[in-house]
Order: sequence, then structure tokens, then C-alpha cells
Amino acid sequence: MRPRRPVDFRRPGRRRFPNVLWWVLCGVAVLLFIFVLSKGSQIESRPVIPQRPYRHDRIMEGLNITEEMLSPDSVARQLSDQISLAKAFVVIAKESNNLQFAWELSAQIRNSQILLSNAAIRRTPLTTSESETAIRDMAVLLYQAQQLHYDSATMIMRLKARIQALEEQMSSVSEKSSKYGQIAAEEVPKSLYCLGVRLTTEWFGNVNIQRKLQEKKQLDMKLKDNNLYHFCVFSDNILATSVVVNSTALNSNNPEKVVFHLVTDEINYAPMKAWFAMNDFRGVTVEVQKFEDFNWLNASYVPVLKQLQDSETQSYYFSGNSDDGRTPIKFRNPKYLSMLNHLRFYIPEVFPALKKVVFLDDDVVVQKDLSALFSIDLNSNVNGAVETCMETFHRYHKYLNYSHPLIRAHFDPDACGWAFGMNVFDLVEWRKRNVTGIYHYWQERNVDRTLWKLGTLPPGLLTFYGLTEPLDSSWHVLGLGYTNVDPQVIEKGAVLHFNGNSKPWLKIGIEKYKPLWEKYVDYSHYLLQQCNFH
Repeated sequence: MRPRRPVDFRRPGRRRFPNVLWWVLCGVAVLLFIFVLSKGSQIESRPVIPQRPYRHDRIMEGLNITEEMLSPDSVARQLSDQISLAKAFVVIAKESNNLQFAWELSAQIRNSQILLSNAAIRRTPLTTSESETAIRDMAVLLYQAQQLHYDSATMIMRLKARIQALEEQMSSVSEKSSKYGQIAAEEVPKSLYCLGVRLTTEWFGNVNIQRKLQEKKQLDMKLKDNNLYHFCVFSDNILATSVVVNSTALNSNNPEKVVFHLVTDEINYAPMKAWFAMNDFRGVTVEVQKFEDFNWLNASYVPVLKQLQDSETQSYYFSGNSDDGRTPIKFRNPKYLSMLNHLRFYIPEVFPALKKVVFLDDDVVVQKDLSALFSIDLNSNVNGAVETCMETFHRYHKYLNYSHPLIRAHFDPDACGWAFGMNVFDLVEWRKRNVTGIYHYWQERNVDRTLWKLGTLPPGLLTFYGLTEPLDSSWHVLGLGYTNVDPQVIEKGAVLHFNGNSKPWLKIGIEKYKPLWEKYVDYSHYLLQQCNFH
């Protein structure tokens, strides 16, 4: 056996890859390296493409600017600038009563505008030769305007002065409009005055009318029957009250169960009795009283009556000179001096036998059956009313003086306001909670009118604070005497309120809403015919 050779002397085995293959691979690598280098040099040597001025394009887009106007030597742009400046000087010249100069400027503006218009029509830029005269003439006028102190600073000052004068004029016109509107609302139309006089004559001269009233008084038991539907109206307007009663009767499912308690004053007592004795309202029971017959209604018991008798208060409302006109005219309405306006806070005393009553203002129209109001659960509250705080100006801070500590301490400024005009009163709860006493408390602290201006809604908000149950808004729709109301809201409304100065029986009433009220007036009645109601 042949001995094994040492490792160093062994014959090498056959290699798997020949040397030629290695040379080929190295060559390919070199070629790839050269290719990459050449690509890189091409990328670096490529010229930089400028970015598109997108912002400039957006600014230019939609503007009526030609390439010629972008030129530093553009005559079209120069003309346009001159026209803009000249228009401003025309206004100032007119304000300065320099009408001749204003006319010259206006004429030159027209000349320049004609040049621009002709160039636009022929679609060729304006040349210096054809616009030189217009530019020079306009430049002379603009220089003349500067010599007349029509510079920018003067122009701004004069415009400010003019604006201030216009604002003062507008304020004066607005004040006069409010004043005359208030006067128109307070005046008694001749036709209403005529009706009162003729009814008074009928009452004292026609025995049959008084006999009819005596016959109706046989139904006195109804006046105290709490199983019936009791409504009350405090008014000196005979026709308006008649519309409230008539519209309620015509839309009632059971008019024989409806009882109206009307309270008026001494002057209108006889004509009011005569009207409701002469006319029938589908079997509705109507009682007429005058507040002068209420023995409890005296200054020792009623704080507001004492205030209304005060000479200073009467001067405040009739002269309006006590506070230099700071109080808005609407708060100076002498109707606030009428006890009929404040009698709503004494309903339990006026109707001691009743447990629940619906109060209606005399400027409302009823167009739905209201019997369901008497079965509404007030949840131990005294007053059921429709809230009016859909907008911020109908919250408590609108009606009350929150700079007074008493108001700040007791009432939330963002509390929701509500409306007088259609209110359900639970007289049992009223008496139990002594609501009239609460009313007296706040009236005595407002002798100097620092808590609120005179009226009935502000003290009502204080008196019934925390004692008011919100009703569905469809029960009482407001605003027909001063604003536009959604027709769908009107159609769904049970009681439509013409609150505001534009009452439907006045000439200043809103025409489109008058038919809603007038359809409950019998214009064929001989007394209305004699007094020219139409």
C-alpha cells in the first residue's frame, strides 16, 4: 500500500469556475459603474425648470386685465386710475356744493371711459397719441382738485362728518316715526268714538235693551260655575272686545259652556252693556262690570294705584320732560296709567268664586277651540303662558334693570320671558301662594322706576318668577301688530295676538293681517254702518 502524501504535496483538485469567467464578471461590473456615472452627470447637467407662478395666476384669473395694462407704460391703466380718483373727487365736490367742478370732472370721466370702451371693442391697446389729450386734461382737473383741498385726508374727514350728520338725521327721523306711530296708536278713531256715543244713547233711550240684559242676568249661576270655561277681558274698546268674544264663540265646540267676564271703566260701561245686550254670540254668557265698583280697589291696598295718582308720574308720562328724553317713547304710553292695564294682577279679587280663568287681551283673535286650556296640568304653578325666549332679547335681562342689586340677587338674567295676552291662571294656587302680595312687594320697591319702566310685563315676570308653566307655542302667536309672522305659524295658532302699535282697527294696521280680525266684525250692523266702519 502506497503511503499517503503530506498535505503540502497533494495534487490540487479541479476548480469549479475557470479564470475566464471571473474576468467576464469583472468587466460587466466596470461597465455598470461607467453607466451609472454617465447617468448622474446627465441629471446634474439638466437645466432647472422654473416653477410656475401659481399665485400670480390665481390673482390674475377672472380679472379684466390685458397684457397692455401690465406694462409699466400702460396708458389704459393710467386712465383707469385717473377715473377712480376723479369719481371720489366728484363726491367731495358735490358735498362742497361746487357743482360746476363736479360737472367738469364727470364730463372728463365720460371722455376717458369712451376711450377705454373703444379700445376694448376694437381689441387693440390704447396708444399714447390717442389718449394723451384725455390724460392731460384729467391730470389738470385732478391737480385743480388738490388745490381745492380735495386731498385724501380732507376727503376722509368730510366723509366722516357727512356720515355722522346722516346718522343724526336718521336717529331724529326714527324718533319722530316712533313718536307719531305711538300717537296714532293711542288715538281713538272717530268710528270707535261714534260707536260709543250711539251705544250710550241706545242704552239710556231703549228700554228693550235694558230688559234683555235683565233677562240674561237670570243666568247668573253660570258666572260662578267652575265646571264651565271662564274667560276675562279688561278693556275700554267695545269693538275689539266684541271680536274677542265673537271669535271665541264661533270657534268653540260648546259655546253654551263659555262665560266671558268683561271689566271696563265708567265711561264705557253703558255702551259695553248695550252692545252685548243687543247682540247674541251663539249662547255665550257675557258679564260686564266696571272697576270703579270694586271697593277693595283703593290706593291703600293697591300700590300702583297710588303711584298712578302721583302728579310726578303723570307728568312723566304726559310731558316726557323729566329725564331729558332718555326713556324710549314706547315706555311713555299713557295706557300704563289706566287701571284696566294693571287689573290682571287682581283677578282673584275680581272673581272670588272662580278657580281657573283664561285671561285674554283685547287685541287678540281666537281661531281654535280653547276648552283644552282648562284641562292643562300647570304642575302646581299659577300661570300658564307661552314662552318668548327663542331670541336673546326676550329674556329677563331685556326687561329688567340688572344694575340694581335687588334684581341681580333674585332673578336669572337668562331666564325665559313669556307673554301676557293669553294666560291660564290657577286662582286656587294664586291665593295659596299670595301672588298678589308678591306683586305688591315689587311694586313698592319700584316707586322711583329703577327696577323697570312702567308697564305690566316686567312686574309680571317678577311676580310669576318660578310660578309659570310653559305652554305649547301654538296656543299663542304674537307679533301681528308689528312684524311679519310665518303663515304656517298663523294657521296653526289658537290665539293670534296683534301686539304692537299696528292694531287691526287702526289705519296703521298691517294690511295683510287685518282680514284675520275683520272677519269677526259684522260690518252690516246698523250702528257700524252709521259710524262708517268699513
